[in-house]
Amino acid sequence: MDSTVVEDLRIAVLGLGEAGGAIARDLVAAGARVRGYDPKVPAPPGVVNTGSEAEAAAGSGLVLSVNSASAAVDALRAGLAGTPPGCLWADLNTASPGAKRHLGEIAGDTGIDFADVSLMATVPGKGLRTPMLVSGAGAGRYAELLHPLGARVDVLEGPAGLAAERKLLRSVFYKGMAAAAVEALAAARAAGCEDWLRENIAEELTRANAATLDRLIEGSHHHAKRRTVEMQAAADMLSELDVPPLIATASRDLLHGLAR
Repeated sequence: MDSTVVEDLRIAVLGLGEAGGAIARDLVAAGARVRGYDPKVPAPPGVVNTGSEAEAAAGSGLVLSVNSASAAVDALRAGLAGTPPGCLWADLNTASPGAKRHLGEIAGDTGIDFADVSLMATVPGKGLRTPMLVSGAGAGRYAELLHPLGARVDVLEGPAGLAAERKLLRSVFYKGMAAAAVEALAAARAAGCEDWLRENIAEELTRANAATLDRLIEGSHHHAKRRTVEMQAAADMLSELDVPPLIATASRDLLHGLAR
């Protein structure tokens, strides 16, 4: 895409918080014309501030919805009033695959292509270069529009909801692991050995490889009964330390299910 095409590209960004604001600023820096709307956050420098979703979408070739999953449907319905024919609507919110499919159906009923976009890393510090997965009828066009601006977009062949599914499957593991670390370190702090556990966790993560994953899965199945008892003891210990054993009890219950 040459510089003239980039300059003619008009993009609306709905939601100018931490993620939307960073992406909007990078789009401006890349040469795109950007209009923004957020009822609570003013537009960053270079972004035309508008008074509604429809006003922001008017004349745009691409709309990025970066508000919240709970606001995504309302934002789409409101924005469609100003969305011109041929515009592409991209939803960057973290929502369930079913919610993304529903958004795609609403857009499709009005003749607007839809892209389900999943941001695969935290946006601060990366902005438009945050790795993205995209699926849906408008996935290919989304990549074509944003690649020349510096975006990192991987297209998944398939319907809206597929990108969200991949992100959330990863989140079950990654956010679950983070929650386990938070709970364990809180208990270690209460027990007076946080530094020791922090170093132990760091060493385990550093040594981890594909064989580690196999060992975790196989060990959980083969030793489920014994580990159920172990995690009950861990939950009891956390309670004694006045740390709610949310992850410990969830682990106990999962292992109990495997044992059965």
